[in-house]
Parts: sequence; structure tokens; C-alpha cells
Amino acid sequence: MSANNDTISKTFIVAFLLCLACSIVVSSAAVFLKPAQEANKTEDMRKNILAAAGLYDASQSVAKQFEVVETRIVNLKTGQYATDDELAEIKAAGYNPKNFDHRKAMSDAKLTETLDPAVDIASIKRLEKYAPVYMVKSAEGEIDKLILPIRGYGLWSTLHGFVALEGDMDTIVGLGFYDHSETPGLGGEVDNPSWKSLWPGKKVFNDKGKVAITVIKGKVDNSAADAKYKVDGLSGATLTTRGLDNLVHFWFGQQGFGEFLENVKAKGA
Repeated sequence: MSANNDTISKTFIVAFLLCLACSIVVSSAAVFLKPAQEANKTEDMRKNILAAAGLYDASQSVAKQFEVVETRIVNLKTGQYATDDELAEIKAAGYNPKNFDHRKAMSDAKLTETLDPAVDIASIKRLEKYAPVYMVKSAEGEIDKLILPIRGYGLWSTLHGFVALEGDMDTIVGLGFYDHSETPGLGGEVDNPSWKSLWPGKKVFNDKGKVAITVIKGKVDNSAADAKYKVDGLSGATLTTRGLDNLVHFWFGQQGFGEFLENVKAKGA
């Protein structure tokens, strides 16, 4: 008499073995693909850094172009480059200072502090102790371009991006966002090349050293004396425009990179 293969127990055994085999395949794929995924993630981030500085060339490899970029870690509170002890703190938290995963560190309680809502105009809630800065230097060793990571809340999401400055630490070279969930056609126009082209040449600080750059509602009157400090807002996206204005004020201010920029101006690279 042939065995009955249609029992409930055998059905469960077959289903279990099938699920086990699938889980092994999926887990193995995740392990084997992780290095490639990390490499792609690093390359994409570097491409966005280069693009913000107007240096990206699609005809050349990102790795080759990034060779001119020097990465340093900055203590946001002191505005100084991280000391050896501070770099050791970053390593102890599980990060490589030479390839600092800034996005991951943003949510790490060991390397961040809760922001007082009164100063958290960018609505980021927690501020990292250390942040990477990216520099392109001249042959004489002076900073030719400085690229800074920035972020802040718009209407639906936190916008993550980079802003690049000329060596005077005042003139904007470019700005771009690599991650956000703003509404396409409205707040999503932060990705529009026409809007991004409004930023180069704008000034961050006024004659008194105060943050003056502003994203306004509507169009900038280019004949006005203060036009160099203003950028057109996004049409139909009032809250995203306000978020953009808040985030540039935050990161150029004393809570963000303000102290560091003052130190670089005073002491050089």
C-alpha cells in the first residue's frame, strides 16, 4: 500500500522546508550584495557632494573626481576640527572617521544631543556632535570650495542635501538635495535645475556677519539692494519654502556650521 502524502503534517513539513530554503537564499543574497550596496551608496553620496560644488562630470568616474576632495570631521559646538580624542570617540561608537556615515550617526544617541525646540528652527529634533565637511583646496593649500551637509523639515519630509561655498566662506557655489519626499511639482521642485541655478553667487552673510540668505515667498526683485541675499521660493509650496529658509538659517547659524565658518575665515584652512 502506498504512503499517503496528503496528510496535514507532511504539508506543513513541505511548507516549512520551502520557507527555510527561501529564507536562506534571501539572507545569502543580502550578505553577498551588501558590499556592492555600500559601495553604490558611497558613490551616490560623493556624486551629490561633487554636484553641489559644480564639479560633477558624468563622463568621468566619481572615484576619480573625488580624489580632489578632502574630508574632515568638525566638532559643531567648538567649530574646530575634531581632535584625536574626539576621533577616538567616533571610532568607539562604531564609525570610521575617514568614511563617516553621517546619515547613520544622526540618529545615534551616543553622538547626538536633543535640541531645544526654541532653537530647532529646522525641526531636526537632534543635533550631531560631529559632522563631516568636504574641501577642495588650491595648490597653496587654501580652501577653494567647502561643501557642507544640511537638512531640515519641509512639508512632508526631512530634506537632506549639500550646500557649497567659495573660499570666502560667504558666496554660494551651489545647493542640492539627494533625499526628500516633497510633493512632485510643488515642494519637489527643489530638484528642478532652474530653481537650483538661482543659488550660485548668492551671499550668506551681511556686512555685520549675520546670516542674511533667505528663501522668500514669491520672486526676488533683482534690482533691489538686498537681492544678493534672496532666493525665489517654490511656487505653490509655502511650507516647503519656509522649511528651506529655516534650514539654511540653522546650518549657517551658530547651532550649525556658523562657528566653524568664522574660525576658517579668521585662521584660514
